[in-house]
Amino acid sequence: MLYLIGLGLSDETDITVKGLEIVRRAARVYLEAYTSILLVDKSVLESYYGREVILADREMVESASDDILADAQNVDVAFLVVGDPFGATTHTDLVLRARALSIPISTVPNASIMSAIGATGLQLYNFGQTVSMVFFTETWKPASFYDRIRENRNIGLHTLVLLDIKVKEQSLENMARGRKIYEPPRYMTVGQCAAQMLEIEQMKREEGEGQHGVYGEESLAIGAARVGGKTEKFVSGTLKQLCDADELLGGPLHSLVLLGRRTHELESDYAREFAVDKEEWDRIWKRDYEGKQ
Repeated sequence: MLYLIGLGLSDETDITVKGLEIVRRAARVYLEAYTSILLVDKSVLESYYGREVILADREMVESASDDILADAQNVDVAFLVVGDPFGATTHTDLVLRARALSIPISTVPNASIMSAIGATGLQLYNFGQTVSMVFFTETWKPASFYDRIRENRNIGLHTLVLLDIKVKEQSLENMARGRKIYEPPRYMTVGQCAAQMLEIEQMKREEGEGQHGVYGEESLAIGAARVGGKTEKFVSGTLKQLCDADELLGGPLHSLVLLGRRTHELESDYAREFAVDKEEWDRIWKRDYEGKQ
């Protein structure tokens, strides 16, 4: 059997009892290590599980999945995913490959950022499409997220923005030369995300696509850090304020939520407690959001 096991969001103790039992009896245990991270090292997991854990990077999962699935018709193989196996990231390709080999599959769910973001005080059924923000370069500034946010905003829903991480990434030069040299890990911050969003908004307006704007410097948002962990932190304010909120939020992992215009008063009251400037929050809430439900 191939087991896809969710690990939750924080540390080694977030695994479910069912998941832990499977890990301890499995023939091999892999940890998917490129779409997200736990707040503890692999060695901590191995100590808690009493098992060796094999890191499965993007290259292994996408190009060498046969190694993961080897003999899984006859033994149990555990594939560990931070959060929920089918939450923010899907592993459909691995499942389809297992099916093609007639390998039975079982999933053990867990908390993901998609559900845990409710700790911001925003109601989960008021969220629209989730979008991802990648690191911009000088020559590559993708804006595909913009239309999804526009669609959410048009019907008044919140938008969860998942922020880019770069783990075991190669530079273009090393990739071109076939050198297995990897860049240091990078984790996007709320400040970087907010700044990139405002950059794209400005670009859209200059191109004539966003005359009325999808969001702007005074759009209300919530920055979230290490959700579900012992050092969980939230900061709310305008996008402009959140550009400078990284010191308040601390280390990775970060996420960002744009408030929809249908935000309920109770949601606003909850998020207001995290506000950089409560008076500014109240002013913009009354001007742009109150009574729009």
